[in-house]
Amino acid sequence: MGILSWIIFGGLAGWLASIVTGRNNRMGCLANIAVGLVGALIGGWLGTQLGMGSVSGFNLGSLALAVLGAVIFLLIIGFFQRGR
Repeated sequence: MGILSWIIFGGLAGWLASIVTGRNNRMGCLANIAVGLVGALIGGWLGTQLGMGSVSGFNLGSLALAVLGAVIFLLIIGFFQRGR
């Protein structure tokens, strides 16, 4: 995938994860892209470790792993923000 595809993919994954975690009204486009890209890294690593595959392109399985990773990332961020 090219850089533009990764940006679109990250934005979509981050947006879906922000809806799942209830943070959609507090996140902007750039935050969704960043969360989605980090989520793709986390989801790809986790999927590889558990034998579920990896984030390999713009397909439904990769999107599911990226959203799962982004949700995990947002939950970790939320955990540390509550402590403040």
